[in-house]
Amino acid sequence: MNTPKTAPIPAWAALLIAIGSGALIAVQARINGQLGQRLDDGFLAAAISFGGGLIVLLIALAISPVGRRGVRTVVGAVRTRELPWWTVLGGTAGAFLVLSQGLTAAALGVALFTVAVVAGQTASGLVLDRIGFGPGGRVLLTAPRVIGAGIALIAVGLAVSGEFGGSIPLWMLVLPLIAGLGVSWQQAVNGRVRVRAQSTLAATAINFVVGTIALCIAAVVHIAIVGPPNALPTEPWLYIGGPIGCIFIAVAAFLVEHTGVLILGLGTVAGQTLCALALDVFLPGSDGAVHVTTVIGTLLAFVAVAVASIRRRRPVTA
Repeated sequence: MNTPKTAPIPAWAALLIAIGSGALIAVQARINGQLGQRLDDGFLAAAISFGGGLIVLLIALAISPVGRRGVRTVVGAVRTRELPWWTVLGGTAGAFLVLSQGLTAAALGVALFTVAVVAGQTASGLVLDRIGFGPGGRVLLTAPRVIGAGIALIAVGLAVSGEFGGSIPLWMLVLPLIAGLGVSWQQAVNGRVRVRAQSTLAATAINFVVGTIALCIAAVVHIAIVGPPNALPTEPWLYIGGPIGCIFIAVAAFLVEHTGVLILGLGTVAGQTLCALALDVFLPGSDGAVHVTTVIGTLLAFVAVAVASIRRRRPVTA
């Protein structure tokens, strides 16, 4: 069944919006990392973050007939197999990203965490665009796109090089890398759901329902194994990671049809890396230091966005 596409928006405007939403991811990583550290339980921190976002979205659905209609449309499309069931599982990738924030961001620093996410996000975005996985169709492998992706991978190598052989365990570097692989997939499937639902709110709400269920199960299992967490902190700002995530997921679900997966991913990367570096420099966490290699890697990640965006071609269908 064909669904109408939304009117295109200028490429420069889409990229600026993506950069702004990417900055929110860095802020979310700092918040969720601190919450996980205070609770001494990254699993519970992730569940709280996603659950907070879900509450905001349920309130929005309650006052939005268009959003509720979009949810019913998606549910009906999945039941009749017009929409593959796995397209509504984007929230699991978002849940894994938030979980990795709660487990590793405080120890790694937001900049290093972010650049590690970049590598997975860039590589998967390039592949998903080429096979036409996103709602905008297939996008050819042009030289700027491949070079931009390569620069992003070099950036993460430089950023993490200062940590090898140090006190940070390898799994803390690998976890955000894997989370980055899932981010592009999440953006692509959420974009598909948004196109079918004709509602960004509906697609975002479905994402958060799935992610919250997955994280609550994981948190319960973790507590049963290791015991209860520390007492909940009282600072209100530690609980706004979920609402911030609502904004990012909604923006991504809307933009991916206009930009393709790779350009959306690299645009958000630019915002992430710049904001993450600023947070670590001006509001350092418990780790304190920012390595020179992390700074260079962050700047290279930003360069990757500019290179990959050169002479962007429209998606093709064959």
